[in-house]
Amino acid sequence: MGSQIGHSDGEALDFASFSNIIDGDKKRTESTIHGINPATLEALYPVPLSTKTDIDAAIAAARAAFKTWRKTAVEDRKQRLRAFAEGLLLHKNEFAHLLTKEQGKPLAVAESEVDNAARWLTGTAELDIPVETVVETPTSLIKTKYVPLGVVVGIVPWNFPLMLLTGKVGPAVLTGNCIIIKPSPFTPYCGLKAIELAQRYFPPGVIQALSGDDSLGPQLTARSDIHKISFTGSTATGKRVMESASKHLTRITLELGGNDPAIICPDVDVQAVAEKMAGLAFLNSGQVCIAVKRIYVHENIYEEFRAAMVKKVESYGVGNGLQKDVFLGPVQNRLQFDRVKEFLDDIRQEKQVVCTGGDVLQTKERGFFVQPTIVDNPPDDSKIVREEPFGPVVPLLRWADEEEVIARANDSNAGLGASVWSSDVEHARCIGEELEAGSVWINQHMGIIPTAHFAGHKSSGIGGEWGVDGLRGYCNTQTVFVNR
Repeated sequence: MGSQIGHSDGEALDFASFSNIIDGDKKRTESTIHGINPATLEALYPVPLSTKTDIDAAIAAARAAFKTWRKTAVEDRKQRLRAFAEGLLLHKNEFAHLLTKEQGKPLAVAESEVDNAARWLTGTAELDIPVETVVETPTSLIKTKYVPLGVVVGIVPWNFPLMLLTGKVGPAVLTGNCIIIKPSPFTPYCGLKAIELAQRYFPPGVIQALSGDDSLGPQLTARSDIHKISFTGSTATGKRVMESASKHLTRITLELGGNDPAIICPDVDVQAVAEKMAGLAFLNSGQVCIAVKRIYVHENIYEEFRAAMVKKVESYGVGNGLQKDVFLGPVQNRLQFDRVKEFLDDIRQEKQVVCTGGDVLQTKERGFFVQPTIVDNPPDDSKIVREEPFGPVVPLLRWADEEEVIARANDSNAGLGASVWSSDVEHARCIGEELEAGSVWINQHMGIIPTAHFAGHKSSGIGGEWGVDGLRGYCNTQTVFVNR
């Protein structure tokens, strides 16, 4: 295709103006919507409100581009992904500040997300699309190869709107597909700007972006001319995506909610692990699908562990992510803020013991702030144990019997991630192999990389992302039989 890698039209990226990206060009719409800064509740910049006309144009451009893009050399695609990653890093400061304004996360966490967004592009470029030789004899050759699907829609959530975008773009275009990104209406800005930047490295129609309200996703998933939907978000919405996709047998990947348990064995360094648990539970204000959501602590160290974790959590600054020494920003949007308050109300109504926190936080700013909250050994059937709050509230739970704690950890409809912590690594690994989760970590948590497959068990998803298996998810298989 005609676009040169690293091509720039000389125009600087304007981080205060946002458009759809269709067929390589910035496109405005008659009507607009806007996000809210969750720390201040101030309205942010207008973004397009896409219509069927915009959807039709983007799909037509993708279908046209696919005819040629699918034939490009894989090495050329990899070089473009690496160039795109370099472009993101050149604008790291602007993206990080914009990300904090729209998502609320502290600036240091936003900077880390920009780094990870670039890493997911370069990491994907390290992978090779597999070709499997099934039979090879003097008279016969049978090979299975993986061919692109066509037009892909990537539906990106609001908690990591940049990293999870590149986590879809990289595998989609490496395998020869064209992708249309739909960012969350809560956090549209970094996504639109990243796809605008991508036009400098990819031919028109290969990577596009459409902004819209809650009606845009259903419009896209209902289309018969979309060949694959990659969705990251809640389990409830994932079910609706699956139902919509079923009407046309559209391929889907669903990365959905989690309720990740961490099992803390009695032989750990209590102080060190308790401090790590605090960070792993409250990073991004708990708005991480694989954050630690249930912490099972052995009864022999429970009180010591609880005291150490509470002390660490109470040292965390809560506030506007652009301020110094803030570890927890606001909850991202009012819907989620109200959901977290439902958990806090239930904890109060059930008279559960709160070690620290337990309420919303009143600040000089009007944002969606919640005190980081630890609940002391609530019942296993309580709301905070059974459901994912997706906010800064976590239960500490006692355990004594190993077989019992494994059963309790597995007693969930979710199965995204889980971790085991012990100074006896082999013993911890044996416990980990009993856990029903797509990712199991030993003496760590949230340790994802772009070259390892990521998928959920049970209601945490269908299919998976990243790694070689993630590439396969963007392909049809084609087995070729040769009679020599």
